[in-house]
Amino acid sequence: MSILLTGSSRGIGAAILSSLQAREVAVFGHGTRSGIPADFDEAGAPAALWNEALDRAGGTIDVLINNAGVFEANALDGEDDDWLFGWERTMRINLTASAQLCRLAVLHWQNRGVGGRIVNVASRAAYRGDSPQHWHYAASKAGMVAMTKTIARGYANQGILAFAICPGFTMTGMAEEYLASRGGDKLLADIPLGKVADPEEVAKVATFCALDAPPSMTGAVIDVNGASYVR
Repeated sequence: MSILLTGSSRGIGAAILSSLQAREVAVFGHGTRSGIPADFDEAGAPAALWNEALDRAGGTIDVLINNAGVFEANALDGEDDDWLFGWERTMRINLTASAQLCRLAVLHWQNRGVGGRIVNVASRAAYRGDSPQHWHYAASKAGMVAMTKTIARGYANQGILAFAICPGFTMTGMAEEYLASRGGDKLLADIPLGKVADPEEVAKVATFCALDAPPSMTGAVIDVNGASYVR
């Protein structure tokens, strides 16, 4: 079993990496000290990452987990060029790179005549939206969910399964900074559970989808948000 995991150097990605390694599967991380470097702001980076991971894995990747992403403010009243640059950068890193990797994974499994699994880490923002400075983030994650459903419907009969996970706030360094800047207590009051998720909680769900979820679950979108948004 070989797994390619993007964004594995910190936060949710690092927790997923640890969870998978505990299951004794081969995980090829992206962005870790011992992993494969790739800057998703560059058009050719996802394909280069895939090819390097495929080579290290001996020619077979069974599971793709798209977790890499950015969460950067983009002021509505900024300069036009700056706003467009921020929009396109977030889309390129969060959505387009994931799409490129999903495409390569599907083609890989089709060429081999075997199935595989895709797990896309999206966000509560895909359904609930986000702050006025994060239109692009919410849109990128909504696109990720739609892409996941499309893959699930299009290739299930070939054994290619796809799942999406939608965390709310997660206690990574990025979330801690955001919580502090927005008045943490007020944001926590919007979460019925009374706490943000730990990365390990999201990692458990990702590991389940990657290794254990029954095939009939393909296309599922799993929320991990403390009931701060229920569908």
